[in-house]
Amino acid sequence: MPDLPDLDRIDLKLLKTLQDDGRISNLKLAEAVALSPTAVLARVQRLTRDGFIQGYEARLDPRKLGRGFTVFVEVLLDRTTPNVFDQFKAAVQVRDEIMECHMVAGGFDYLLKTKMADMAAYRAFAGSVLWQLPGVRETRTYAVMEEVKSSAKLAL
Repeated sequence: MPDLPDLDRIDLKLLKTLQDDGRISNLKLAEAVALSPTAVLARVQRLTRDGFIQGYEARLDPRKLGRGFTVFVEVLLDRTTPNVFDQFKAAVQVRDEIMECHMVAGGFDYLLKTKMADMAAYRAFAGSVLWQLPGVRETRTYAVMEEVKSSAKLAL
């Protein structure tokens, strides 16, 4: 584990516990780290203020909500200039179908993760949205056949 000078072992235990259960009560969290509820609340507020905790959200089942088809897309832009990057990033931000967008080093510029109902929905999205994004020259699509592991938890 890397040396994290701003975090002590109690902070790390708080973060691990909150990753496992973001809805844990302050009292139970205090019991888990053997501190008073007041001290735990102050630490969690500090961890949030300092950006170690970015927020809390419910994990939804995409299959039950008609979004169980995952597609990764490599995007190659026609030009790699700051204004094209900025236009592309702004356009991606407003598309709810795009779950993640990462600028990457290598043979293409961006890697997108999308969630769709099925291949027909992806095809419609590709034609009406993806290929219309600013600067897109080429895409490569990778439909997920089986999700082997998916986690947002960080190893601490």
